[in-house]
Amino acid sequence: MPYIGCHLSTTKGYRAMGATALEIGADTFAFFPRPPRGGAMRALDREDLDGLLAVMGDNGFGPLVAHAPYVYNLASAKDEVRERTRQTMAEDIERLELIPGCLYNFHPGSHVGQGAERGVELVAEGLNDVLREGQRTKVLLETMAGKGSELGRSFEELAAIIDAVELDGLVGVCLDTCHVSDGGYDVAADLGAVLDEFDSVVGLDRLMALHLNDSKNPVGSHKDRHERLGLGTIGLDLFEAVVREPRLAGLPMILETPNDLAGYAEEIAVLRAAAEEA
Repeated sequence: MPYIGCHLSTTKGYRAMGATALEIGADTFAFFPRPPRGGAMRALDREDLDGLLAVMGDNGFGPLVAHAPYVYNLASAKDEVRERTRQTMAEDIERLELIPGCLYNFHPGSHVGQGAERGVELVAEGLNDVLREGQRTKVLLETMAGKGSELGRSFEELAAIIDAVELDGLVGVCLDTCHVSDGGYDVAADLGAVLDEFDSVVGLDRLMALHLNDSKNPVGSHKDRHERLGLGTIGLDLFEAVVREPRLAGLPMILETPNDLAGYAEEIAVLRAAAEEA
């Protein structure tokens, strides 16, 4: 069975996120360790964090998926942007090391006119600077829709980054269904074929989490606009197939659909029912 959850707010602390997850039927969730547009992390309240760990242990939670701020760009043409990104990523990982099994997902970045090859080199250089021997937190490259100069628009770009990382055992992939569809991979038509291609290019052992989002746009649009499950161009059948796919069993699946908590609870229930029918 997959672990299913959604993005939750850190506003009320770690323990509160665990409680909210239980209320909506989730057994994993995603969160931003610092504000999504950047800024300082709040001071650590160890008692609050221990409260979350207790909730997770008592209720069979799967891995959590922390999301790096959107402003990070390891591939920037500006030295100061790359250095700031490396520094804050290292700080994020240091905090996440306190949450066993936590995954750290980030957008590979944009090459901003330098070319994809140079962008790939810079992302790998950044990861080589950030990752440490003995680190427990796995860092996940997210599949992207390919807007502008975004990196990660193809499985080949992700594989090229991973191949250039020295501690590559610490690097995996988070597959976003909206992003891969908008990027040109027709998951709605043939999920199995897309997974086969991912396996041949990157390796399914690298796939460690998924973002489940329908899309407002057709395949190959390179737009990246999320929609609620079943209301977009991908369709509900794909998401029911995802939670039943044996090769994806046991992975955390995070909803990032435009929803409130009640809407997330409904989507989680639909996905659980589909998974139980497998």
